[in-house]
Amino acid sequence: MAAAARAALRTTYTPSMHEQRDWFRVDGRHALVGGATQGIGRACAIALARAGARVTITGRNDEGLAKVAAELAAIGPGHATLLVDHADWQAVQRSVDALAARDPVHVVVHNSGGPAAGFAIDADPAQFTAALTQHVATGQAIMQACAAGMRAAGYGRLVSITSTSVATPLRGLGVSNVVRAAVANWVRTLAHELGRFGITANNVMPGFTRTGRLASLFEGKARRGGVEVTDIEREAIATIPAARIAEPDEIAAAVLFLCSPAASYVNGVNLPVDGGRLVQM
Repeated sequence: MAAAARAALRTTYTPSMHEQRDWFRVDGRHALVGGATQGIGRACAIALARAGARVTITGRNDEGLAKVAAELAAIGPGHATLLVDHADWQAVQRSVDALAARDPVHVVVHNSGGPAAGFAIDADPAQFTAALTQHVATGQAIMQACAAGMRAAGYGRLVSITSTSVATPLRGLGVSNVVRAAVANWVRTLAHELGRFGITANNVMPGFTRTGRLASLFEGKARRGGVEVTDIEREAIATIPAARIAEPDEIAAAVLFLCSPAASYVNGVNLPVDGGRLVQM
């Protein structure tokens, strides 16, 4: 066998029996969760902490970080906060480099606020540049900082919170549609590049989820249409086979699965968590 082939075999990851016994636990892992001051990010941080991870939450709001940090402290010790703005990828890179140097990160939940609503044709090119920076460039900076620690541990998880717009663009969310698709393909590219090191990379595509962003989108649509917010919500629910809006905890449960040893052979997927909306007939 050629030397290069033997080297490749030595770097191929195989799950240990210990991991197989603890399928849905992430004890001893360090998780970095973005946009964790509210909504889906907060729910993911809490789910990972309850499953045994040490969680570092990021956000740009001191008060929001402190509130969620208190919730994590009530679950267990070892959690931390990182005050960063994903709009500044270089600042994020410096902060996460320093974090990973002192405490290697094994799990990254890449999550950040979505671009403003509006039609793509009306968007200034600068809006696309800013959104790509916030979502793609910052994600790349985070993973470059964390990948070495994941490889050393033989365990890594990247889960990006995207949108069902990756599969079907959403009307009135032009910039978001483009950027979410870019993020999804970045993640799937990393799945191909890093899989042999025990690092998986997957996208979770939430459907309508009861968050502050969804409330804002519904309010804006109602205002533009001269109708009540309840009318907009009723229209949305009519497109969902499950006939309801999701709760953030339901998205977090899917994220936790992908972060756990149970998902060690799930790599490069776009996972809809949308009540069946994408299969609406």
